[in-house]
Amino acid sequence: MSNTQNALPEPGAPMGHFVSDLPFDPNEGEAQNSAQARFAQASQRQLMWWQFRKHKVAYWCGVFLFLMYATVFISEFLAPYHQDTRNSDVIYSPPQPVHLFHEGAFIGPFVYGRDQTLDMETLRRVYTDDLTDVQPLRFFCQGDSYDFWGVIPGNFHLMCPAKGGEAFLLGTDRLGRDVLSRTIYGARISLTIGILGVTLSFVLGIVIGGLAGYHGGWFDAVTQRVIEVLQSIPSIPLWMALAAIIPVTWSPILVYIGITVILGMLDWTGLARAVRSKLLSLREEDYVLAARLMGAKSGRIIGRHMVPGFMSHLIATATLTIPAMILGETALSFLGIGLRAPISSWGILLTEARSVNIIALYPWLLFPVVPVILVILAFNFLGDGLRDAADPYK
Repeated sequence: MSNTQNALPEPGAPMGHFVSDLPFDPNEGEAQNSAQARFAQASQRQLMWWQFRKHKVAYWCGVFLFLMYATVFISEFLAPYHQDTRNSDVIYSPPQPVHLFHEGAFIGPFVYGRDQTLDMETLRRVYTDDLTDVQPLRFFCQGDSYDFWGVIPGNFHLMCPAKGGEAFLLGTDRLGRDVLSRTIYGARISLTIGILGVTLSFVLGIVIGGLAGYHGGWFDAVTQRVIEVLQSIPSIPLWMALAAIIPVTWSPILVYIGITVILGMLDWTGLARAVRSKLLSLREEDYVLAARLMGAKSGRIIGRHMVPGFMSHLIATATLTIPAMILGETALSFLGIGLRAPISSWGILLTEARSVNIIALYPWLLFPVVPVILVILAFNFLGDGLRDAADPYK
């Protein structure tokens, strides 16, 4: 060979070796061993958390959803107006932009007052900003009175318009009600109906699907036939039929509970089949047989030993089911067969924009669509990250 340095050593010759010139670090091996020990001794929840934090999109979507659900508890405080406050002088007022500077001077967050005229050709109200009327926004102030969660009276708000002024950051509807305030109030219904509905759906799906997959026999056969019948019926007509059963004399709270039960009872079939198919294979595993021989009952075997075996699938299903139920409530309310006033939900708010003419003239009434889209996208990204985190050993 021309390059003797790369040639193989002669038979019997000593092998060459490499010696590093770097200084010896006696703590290097200990650091590696401690990291390995920390990973080996970590619990399942710690491993899931470490894996989940690596998925940045899912992590920040989880933060966003946490903040959204946090607003549910303080809707009255966050909304500038009460959801039912009417301002008949500013019907269909477009959004007022927030400014910081006036004539080159820093004022802080403020809006300009508005003058209203009537267009005699189109009979539309025309709003123009009065650049001489500066109305600074107030924060942590007293405004419209409300009953916090319907129990505690109060009037403290995060933001209020100037005294004697108006601040409709997302415009007003046909009755002069603030769209931003109604959207904040509507989040309480639209977000919680998904959580309550998916809880009911999961209880039914895991219990019925678990018993069918674990025991089989006649219970499995009857369950599968019922699921096939329910899945063969179109969703919208079935929702409409069940929603029509709810008496019109019921209070808004009872209607809310009824819609939640309807959504939960109609969405368990897919999960039940998934649980059944998984348990059909898991029931033959050795650890299930060991638990059975030790005298464990069916409920303990299913809930303690078998269900955790496919937790990643359940997490992914939950994060897809919650936005589906939010969309279901929105669709029912949009069609006029779901929740009814005086309850506010994103679906009820969108009923204001059912007409093409309304959308063309007053597009800000479509704003409640924005939180619906953001929440559904966040749940999908969150589910992707949780599904990967539920299997941290991969």
